[in-house]
Amino acid sequence: MAWFVWLLIAGALGAAEFFTLTLVFGLLAGAAVVAAVVAGVGVGVLGQLVALGVAAAAGLLVVRPIAMRHMEQQPITREGSDALIGKRAEVMQEVTASHGLIKLSGEEWSARAFDETLVIPVGALVDVMEIEGATAIVYPRELLP
Repeated sequence: MAWFVWLLIAGALGAAEFFTLTLVFGLLAGAAVVAAVVAGVGVGVLGQLVALGVAAAAGLLVVRPIAMRHMEQQPITREGSDALIGKRAEVMQEVTASHGLIKLSGEEWSARAFDETLVIPVGALVDVMEIEGATAIVYPRELLP
């Protein structure tokens, strides 16, 4: 019957993890499942507690730091307008600090110059530095004299 108690404890810890999302309660729930398996095999209470302690320590000291590092990493692929940052575009209408028009990935986008002192002529190639709403902030690939 001890294995059933451990499974109830694991369920409660799993529910706590669902609401906190800290990964601590989830790892402790896993340790409780290990203790339930040990209890199901017929090991005594001391063995169950040792199994719980070892599994919890392994989870909290080894698995959690690795998982937290992976969760902090930025995704490799960019989506939506973020994917346009760094792309090359062609100026369709003169770009200044306040307005302009570029052809970016086959579409026309409103644009502004990254450097407010620049005026980028029609036909120049630019790099997209930022996207603000529906406006691309651009900088010329080559500065003209």
